[in-house]
Amino acid sequence: MSKSAAGSTLYRLIEAGHLARQALLAPLAARGLEAGDDAILLGLADPSGATTEALVAFTGLAPDQLDMRLARLEDRDLLLRLAVGPEMEPGARLSQQGHAMRQSIEDHWAHLEQALAEDLGDKRHRHLRKALKRIIEVLRF
Repeated sequence: MSKSAAGSTLYRLIEAGHLARQALLAPLAARGLEAGDDAILLGLADPSGATTEALVAFTGLAPDQLDMRLARLEDRDLLLRLAVGPEMEPGARLSQQGHAMRQSIEDHWAHLEQALAEDLGDKRHRHLRKALKRIIEVLRF
């Protein structure tokens, strides 16, 4: 890759995104979970659970991919699969162990966010969030 491309904004954005994701995956790997499992655990924030349809929308996984992950997480005692909501649709909710894992993931996320905010300072952190929001809007064409 040429020197100019490696120093480009887009390249640095990709590198920062990759490094951020790696930092967020560390607690998952330490607990034997896979990338993407965090999205499922975070998608089950409501104590009453979520429908499979809502989890598909939240995670972006295809229904069959989600089903395989839910089965694996259920085998690890992190969630319970059951009927959810007034229509009793297929879904899941976190077990007590799943809630603890979800909290651990959220705590790690908050710690990383706080470290970034402290390093950048309030003003630069605010500007970065605004700039990233705009970049996302531009790239969603």
